[in-house]
Amino acid sequence: MIKKIVLITLALMLLIYILFAVFVLNPNTGDGVCKNLEVVVKDAPERHFVDGKEVAVMLRNAGLSPIGKKLTEIKVEAIEEKLRKNKLIKTAECYKTPEGNIKVEISQKTPVLRVFSTNGSFYVDSEGGIMPLPTSVFSAYVPVATGFITPEFATTRLYEFVLFLYNDKFWDTQIEQIYVASNQDIELTPRVGNHQIILGKLDNYKENMEKLKIFYDRGLNEIGWNRYSVINLKFKNQVVCTRRNNN
Repeated sequence: MIKKIVLITLALMLLIYILFAVFVLNPNTGDGVCKNLEVVVKDAPERHFVDGKEVAVMLRNAGLSPIGKKLTEIKVEAIEEKLRKNKLIKTAECYKTPEGNIKVEISQKTPVLRVFSTNGSFYVDSEGGIMPLPTSVFSAYVPVATGFITPEFATTRLYEFVLFLYNDKFWDTQIEQIYVASNQDIELTPRVGNHQIILGKLDNYKENMEKLKIFYDRGLNEIGWNRYSVINLKFKNQVVCTRRNNN
């Protein structure tokens, strides 16, 4: 008798679980109407280029806002495609939730350089693409490049150099500003040390930056970081310095 009662109880519990799974965990959302758009910016703590409100506006302006539409009529692929075309967004995933809402998860592009030039102001991202300045007041903590910079130069030669700095722990924190002269000579402004660095052309930048690092370790660490006003790396196998005039 007890065994029969236990079996009946287990059967009822299984039936209740099945009904719960069908009607609560997996409702037939296809017959419903989307009441809410949920946007998750996965890397929001690090970057603030795009937020949920801006995503909603993008979709509304493109006629893709899901709110008020039947879930069967919402094309999540079209929403993803639209968002991925935005030059501030790296990835976008869109799906329907069990509650009958639309959820969008995005990640933003990673800037490695900010450019101010006569050809405009923009970011260059970690993949060598141009990012427009966002409408928000947020500014990424990256080196700033000024001077005679075309978009082509920014996304090729200059991007390669900046990526080298970005991937080096020392140079990533040391170089603050890059100036590009009209002949494409490069001058650097460091965060530590009151001096200018004349790098010259970008042809041998790895060799020259290694030469500078050795000079920092064996020279400036001994005599002081403000001893010279200019450090010139343009000459082969040499570091030519201009001593600061203290008068």
